Amino acid sequence: MNSLVLFISFLIGVGLCDFPFRNVSLSFDVRVKDLVSRLTVPEMIDQMSRGGGDGDGEPVLPIPRLNISKYTWGTECIHGDAYGNSTSFPQSIGLAATFSPSLMKEVASAISTEVRARNNDFIKRGIYGGHAGLNCFSPVINIMRHPLWGRNQETYGEDPYLTGILAREFVSGLKGDNTRYYRTNAVCKHFDAYGGPEDLPVSRLSFNAQVPIHDLYTTYLPQFKHCVQSGALGVMCSYNSVNGIPSCVNKMLLTDILRKQWNFTGFVISDAAAVEFIILNHRYIQNIEAAAIACVKAGLNLELHGGHFARGAFDWLKQAVTKGNISKDIIVERVKPLFYTRMRLGEFDPPEMNPYTNLDLSVIQSVPHRELSILAAMQSLVLLKNDGVLPIKKVYKKVAVIGPFADNPAQQMGDYGPAVDLQYTSTVSSGLQSLGETVVTVPGCTSPVCADYKRDSIIHAVQDSDFVVVCLGTGVAVETENFDRRNMLLPGFQDKLLKDAMLYAYGRVIVLLFSAGPLDIRLALKPAVSAILHCFFPAQSTGVAIYNILTNNHPTSNPAGRLPFTWYMSDDQVPAMTDYSMFNKTYRYYDGDPLYPFGYGLSYTRFQYSDLTLSSATIKAGQNIAASFKITNIGQVAGSEVYQVYISWLNATVSTPKYQLVGFNRTLLDTGQTKSLDAVITSDVMAVYIDGKGFVVEPGEMIVYVGGQVPNQKTKVPSNVLRTVFTIT
Repeated sequence: MNSLVLFISFLIGVGLCDFPFRNVSLSFDVRVKDLVSRLTVPEMIDQMSRGGGDGDGEPVLPIPRLNISKYTWGTECIHGDAYGNSTSFPQSIGLAATFSPSLMKEVASAISTEVRARNNDFIKRGIYGGHAGLNCFSPVINIMRHPLWGRNQETYGEDPYLTGILAREFVSGLKGDNTRYYRTNAVCKHFDAYGGPEDLPVSRLSFNAQVPIHDLYTTYLPQFKHCVQSGALGVMCSYNSVNGIPSCVNKMLLTDILRKQWNFTGFVISDAAAVEFIILNHRYIQNIEAAAIACVKAGLNLELHGGHFARGAFDWLKQAVTKGNISKDIIVERVKPLFYTRMRLGEFDPPEMNPYTNLDLSVIQSVPHRELSILAAMQSLVLLKNDGVLPIKKVYKKVAVIGPFADNPAQQMGDYGPAVDLQYTSTVSSGLQSLGETVVTVPGCTSPVCADYKRDSIIHAVQDSDFVVVCLGTGVAVETENFDRRNMLLPGFQDKLLKDAMLYAYGRVIVLLFSAGPLDIRLALKPAVSAILHCFFPAQSTGVAIYNILTNNHPTSNPAGRLPFTWYMSDDQVPAMTDYSMFNKTYRYYDGDPLYPFGYGLSYTRFQYSDLTLSSATIKAGQNIAASFKITNIGQVAGSEVYQVYISWLNATVSTPKYQLVGFNRTLLDTGQTKSLDAVITSDVMAVYIDGKGFVVEPGEMIVYVGGQVPNQKTKVPSNVLRTVFTIT
């Protein structure tokens, strides 16, 4: 205590502790209250109206009389710091395919370290611009409810539980391990019931998602609860309306659920121009001042300006307070979480107290981060088909690498990623150079749109090749923010390219797919194609990771990625984009037979599950239960298995999923090795939602399944699924 007193005395002596809000011995809440009490109403509103964006959107204005500098709120970092040549990791949907909470935390930690290092450099140089802040506008945890949505690549797939667990680890990784300071802060988005359409058949900027309340609580909300209760201090409201009310002015979402039910004390920021679109597109409110007032009263703290009006909507709050249309008290309450966040990031404390201020640009593309990028890319790859051609154990005389993703650094990145740094980037072509004595690369199309197919070049490349790698997919050229996919077909002439490879190839053919969601690849199921590997968007380590997986040259290179979504057979199985009911959608409710089910993925080895037991045959409502089981590697090579624990309800009085994931993880097993594992099934995942009552754990029987796949699927992995039952009283 004496050293703390001396330290504070020193700060006072040098003028850094002249106000209580700079007194590091006080609690953050006390300091925030003191700081805000010193602000005028216009100063508070200036803080609320510059969350980023165009025009007057950023930076936040300084307050010289309190020695408070400019401030930039946001950056993008879903799979790498989107500013500059930072280390890039697999796009989010690929990270989800790892089914690895620990890897997710490692990746987020690396991203956060680079974001903080770059921000330290920006601050030193007085740069306060776009993508220069410490509040990561991530993770994106909207449910992949439709296979053609343009932003599926930014998500963690179709399951709320998987998404929630991975979001929890991502938030933890961003925060860092310091008990006082956040390294960076997470902003969970987009709240809520986002997920398509972007542009088909209507713009997201005016779309009204009509969501049954039961589905809202059981599918669209759970992962956001995980995210904010993991310590995220920010939430971004979405563009769409939910049941007739635009999200950024939706009191039920922003106050009743977020703050009252979940006890969230952080800030809510609008998506870019979302407040303006309440007027321009939704036409929910006609007056800009009225829109700003309604948003603040609903629970919005910070506006991300879009530049559609000369002034941000929140700037109109100044005259609204003067006219008595909104009280000063609510402005005070809305601005407090903004300063609390800045304090937790260390802005108002001496830099010497914050270990993260020591990070410098040397951490960007550091060796450990590049190695982690390779590992993450390897763990994200999903083997869908293999007739025995993989792993490759020889060098071929001639290998052909063909298709629009054969050598395409930009398209293999995915959206919202760092800039391509060719010094650290490998493509399929560069990564597979050692597969053959001669390796030829022929894209066949100039882009994934593939409107200019050069057939002769493809035929010439494959006719005398002993091994052909066909690289197909979508990329941001086909699916991205603002642009949904039109159908599940391979874009342009890619199907023709594949047919020609199958018809004219002299040697074995494998297909690599680069897309966020399912494609109609029934053609590739024919015997002419020996293997299919789904790659998502592996980013900078694409070529190295794919080479390692194809050759299994590393202890962890046996493929173990699993699909975080249902791979529908064709467009005939795809529901309407605008239908937000979960009926007959995702593995939880789908009644058909997909091409590949959720959680599917093959290995070069085989696993056997045995000895499933529960900690009790009967539990009381509200208690947890533990499942114990064994996994044995019964194959010929080491490999990782993703175990999956599902439950289903036998006596529920309301609609429930057919199956619900309630536990998962990766585990590495050597040949012949057996591991005994445990998975705790928590009471909250047993609960069903009953209108008017909320979540209730009902008495009755519950089935537990443990294995490497969803139970009772037509398309199966080689391992088995165990089953047992317990009773809730």
